[in-house]
Amino acid sequence: MKVTGPYGPGPSIPGRPARSTGGFAVGQTAAAGASAPAQAAAPASGVSDVSSLMALQGIESATERRRRAVRRGGGLLDRLEELKLALLSGEAGEASLERLSRTLREERPEDPDPVLTGVLEQIDLRAAVELAKAEVRRAAA
Repeated sequence: MKVTGPYGPGPSIPGRPARSTGGFAVGQTAAAGASAPAQAAAPASGVSDVSSLMALQGIESATERRRRAVRRGGGLLDRLEELKLALLSGEAGEASLERLSRTLREERPEDPDPVLTGVLEQIDLRAAVELAKAEVRRAAA
């Protein structure tokens, strides 16, 4: 089968009329439909349509960025709570520290709201302070 352009392969059966690039076509005779061999499906309308959709899905709206930023901040607060409970129970909290460090290293989406940005920066700072305190405890031990 020979590919002749962006719309896929050209006609491979001699004497067969050229296919249109879209739509649905019924065979020439309805009676021959049951005994005729299966015909190839019409090609997709092009890769450019799919790539356009993929590009649109990759664009993140302000609401989605805000939602991701809030989710990251909430995750950091959860890790800080885990660390607090581990330290209060007398454990070293190494697993909690590792999770906190991993969450802190995640990229924080930028948000145009200065209040939200300020709160997220304070959460990041608190997490960084807890990690630094843990380093001091490790160095002293």
